[in-house]
Amino acid sequence: MGVLNVTPDSFHDGGEYERIEDAVEQAKAMVAAGADLIDVGGESTRPGATPVEIEEELDRVVPVVERLDDLDVPISVDTRRPEVARAVVDAGADVLNDVEGLQDPEMRRVAAETGVPVVLMHSIEAPVDPSTEVHYDDVVEETIRELHERLLAAEKAGVDREQVVIDPGIGFGKTARESFALLDRLGEFEALGCPLLFGHSHKSMFELTGRRPGTRPTPRSRRRRSRRETAPTSSASTTWPRTSPR
Repeated sequence: MGVLNVTPDSFHDGGEYERIEDAVEQAKAMVAAGADLIDVGGESTRPGATPVEIEEELDRVVPVVERLDDLDVPISVDTRRPEVARAVVDAGADVLNDVEGLQDPEMRRVAAETGVPVVLMHSIEAPVDPSTEVHYDDVVEETIRELHERLLAAEKAGVDREQVVIDPGIGFGKTARESFALLDRLGEFEALGCPLLFGHSHKSMFELTGRRPGTRPTPRSRRRRSRRETAPTSSASTTWPRTSPR
């Protein structure tokens, strides 16, 4: 999955692909580099990000989705808003990626009515408020339990479980060590009976990789290398790695 942020404030590439032409060229470059799905995002979900108005998100993503219709790979849209979800499917999107995990009943309705594949991500809130403290006794068990509850709610609304891809929500309300615990125990998520998307690119959890107490945080280039080293691990666990442009 190649991530295409058409936002001014995303962590890694905010502002680089706001112009439609730039976004289209970047999508083509990611496909040429091997991406087999492009995920378009019109609202930053980095910690502390300011939510955007629905109309602004629509203006950012719909024209890009329409222009990407002739690519030979599926197009996913990262949104938590039912109005945007419905509009992008009408514009040609093939997958919905909901960072709020279908908690909104209307989002469940859109997923059921459109029948497109949907990524159900685990999160307490999105964007994450850095001041929010979440305590997990066992982050893996609790994440699986909450995802199972959301799956049941989605099925009750008419969503077919075969439509659903699970994302454990690395970095969303979880510490770096909790995120690594999710990575280490990915196999346990197979109990949910859905494919797994592991969104690990450019996450601050990789600041811990090779870092000694008291040393400086890992630079972004080191995060990229750590992420590349992690990808084979996640792929071996039948996951769907999610990577941002370099």
